Amino acid sequence: MPSTHLSLHYHLVFSTKARRPLIRESWRQRLHAYLGGTVRELGGVARGVGGTQDHVHLLVDLRAQHSLAVVMRELKHSSSRWVHETVRVSGFGWQTGYGAVTVSPSGIEPVLRYIANQIEHHRERTFQEEYLDLLQQSGVRFDERYLW
Repeated sequence: MPSTHLSLHYHLVFSTKARRPLIRESWRQRLHAYLGGTVRELGGVARGVGGTQDHVHLLVDLRAQHSLAVVMRELKHSSSRWVHETVRVSGFGWQTGYGAVTVSPSGIEPVLRYIANQIEHHRERTFQEEYLDLLQQSGVRFDERYLW
């Protein structure tokens, strides 16, 4: 085959260190825009970014040459630096780990709606409940002793 054809869509989830509610409404949209811009600078496509005061969700398209671990490291490092330098929130940081699941083309729109409705969604459910559901629905194996 003379060329490569890909459809690589990832639903990414990561939380603030110790899930502390540090992401304020007054600058949340700017953080989301920054995260989307970082994905674009890395050569990916940020289809959607959302979240609440203690975590973010992204739906991104990546290329074959992308390493998910490198993308995540750059997203977390650069956005943490941005929060410290621009918003000036001392003590801000991201948890070490993250969640990443692939999304089929038919699942893109439902995931985008889910990401867009994070504030309403979390009026009824905690991040921990949401994250456990995401892992279980995606068939990710985990040991709950090491999740939090």
